[in-house]
Amino acid sequence: MKTINIKGKDYVTVNERLIHFRTNKKYEDWQIHEDVISVDSEGGIFKVTICDSTGVVRAQAHAQEDRNSSYINKTSFLENGFTSALGRALGYLGIGIDASIASADEVDMAVKKQELPEKISLKVDDANWSKVISYAQANKSQGSTKILKALRTKYTITKAVEKKINDVFA
Repeated sequence: MKTINIKGKDYVTVNERLIHFRTNKKYEDWQIHEDVISVDSEGGIFKVTICDSTGVVRAQAHAQEDRNSSYINKTSFLENGFTSALGRALGYLGIGIDASIASADEVDMAVKKQELPEKISLKVDDANWSKVISYAQANKSQGSTKILKALRTKYTITKAVEKKINDVFA
């Protein structure tokens, strides 16, 4: 299987693991089942189960994806969650785990997350609150959805903060 070198280690992509699974006679008539464990406005938890030709569960894996963890996840966190869970489940079958159970896709995402600046936890009436309210009022014409989206790139937004910002637009 082809590998990708990330920070000096070779990792197999989920795509390569899946190709191996689908083309290897050993796994003929095996099935892949996907389940959503939970989804909310912040992200989701996903499960992939791999069953053999008789329906016996041979591997099962979970993955969590946050909507705001990357640019791609803003629109495709569901797909990424299932891809991560699939890569792990295939790894549990022993496919593509020479270096790690984590796939190249997971490692690449983890590295990118580490490189992102840490978000500031925003609270009503904290040191940043007046700047945030001034920003929201100055950009009121953009609407609360766009303002909240922009703020989430720098701040962790609680429901209480979201409500207060929405009040600016009421």
